[in-house]
Amino acid sequence: MNKFLKVLLGIAVIVVLAIAAVFYFTSDMVQVADGFFNAVKSGDMSKAYSYLSDDFKARTSQEALGDFLSKSGLSAFKSASWQNRSISGGRGELTGSINTESGGVAPIKLSLVKGESGWKIYSIEKPQAGIQDEKAGQFPAESDQVKLVAETMHVFALCVNEKSMAKFHAYSSSLMQKQYAPQKLDEAFAPFYKIGTDFTVLDNLSPVFDEKPSLNSDGVLLIKGHYPTKPSQVFFKQEYIYEGLGWKVLGLNVEIK
Repeated sequence: MNKFLKVLLGIAVIVVLAIAAVFYFTSDMVQVADGFFNAVKSGDMSKAYSYLSDDFKARTSQEALGDFLSKSGLSAFKSASWQNRSISGGRGELTGSINTESGGVAPIKLSLVKGESGWKIYSIEKPQAGIQDEKAGQFPAESDQVKLVAETMHVFALCVNEKSMAKFHAYSSSLMQKQYAPQKLDEAFAPFYKIGTDFTVLDNLSPVFDEKPSLNSDGVLLIKGHYPTKPSQVFFKQEYIYEGLGWKVLGLNVEIK
């Protein structure tokens, strides 16, 4: 019995040390998150904006940030509680809840990246209220998925007509911008420049999803489908990643069959 108790005590000590290690290594992230929301609480949006990563700032203006916080009810911040903390290399996540001055509680998830100046907030996610499926809060509602596809195809169509993917490059996620220069995108979609198809006709059609959108372990949203055009149909595969305050395109494949 004494040996058994010693084993249990040893396991308990290991668990306590593991929890303490997580809190220690994520303490800097918590300080950044708390600093951000305290700045929001005091109405100092310039200071709040300084806690954001360069990629976040590239996609979101200070005014857009303030609008999001106001509409989400987060501008009435009172305190934060972080139930889950994780860190992997230069990336980290904080998941918890925000208590507001009115007594409300809002679930929140922050993704952070670590650079030369320390931890910065890479994205802010606030799950939708109401009845959700098992992946609630992880990817957008179906109506928003349709909007993402339609908007992406519209920008793509404009670029094909202009024979330049410069607009699409500016529209895409910061991660995609770093991976592909506009010239590389031009090379990839050059065949569409030659056939002269005006894809803006798709603006008047609703996309059909060929399978249920999925979210992989890296947080990449995949949407596959087609447009019911005749006699040929336009098939697409789009990938998105959550950056800043919303989903941004990470990859695009278009085929005419």
